[in-house]
Amino acid sequence: MNTVIVGDGIATPSKIVCVGRNYARHIEELGNAVPDSPVIFLKPNSAIGGELRASLQGEPLHYEGEIAFMVTGGRLAAVGFGLDLTRRELQSSLKSRGLPWERAKAFDGAALFSPFMPLSVAIESLEVQLCIDGTERQRGQASLMLYSPAIILETLSSFMTLEDGDIIMTGTPEGVGPVTPGADFHGRILADGVVQAEGRWRALVGSGPDGT
Repeated sequence: MNTVIVGDGIATPSKIVCVGRNYARHIEELGNAVPDSPVIFLKPNSAIGGELRASLQGEPLHYEGEIAFMVTGGRLAAVGFGLDLTRRELQSSLKSRGLPWERAKAFDGAALFSPFMPLSVAIESLEVQLCIDGTERQRGQASLMLYSPAIILETLSSFMTLEDGDIIMTGTPEGVGPVTPGADFHGRILADGVVQAEGRWRALVGSGPDGT
């Protein structure tokens, strides 16, 4: 089972629960409809990776930076930066046929995480920032989410068991795009300008079995 760093230890999430279409401008940039309830999908533990790939099976991967929470005792106990990787072309094809997205979202290595840090600030003050090669590409505040983390937690708890260590990814703001081989990614979670959690990755370059 794959693990993630949390504080001074490690956790083994049983699952990653993801929320789609949670920022209005991201909905607009992808041409999606505004949902009337949270859009939920899952990534398995096997999706947790440590390397940032630029492509998979010849298809470019797209990045989505997100505020991620770790659940402990049924509450949002820790926060980290999450990178949701997507096979956008495959996702669009599946959506057009009314089929599930898992092949485009739940593959091995489709979720990268910074270390998680205990949540010690107001959730409404959190914001996600992603810089690529030193240039800011994404920034979004929790206060701009269509469905707040509290509502997401309540919704999820109404129909599934959230086990200690499970991760909730709360959606991505505008600015998504393809991963460029060799690019440096720096993701941060901020609260009133103070860094709460951060992670760094360099997109792999090559033509090995990892698809990059």
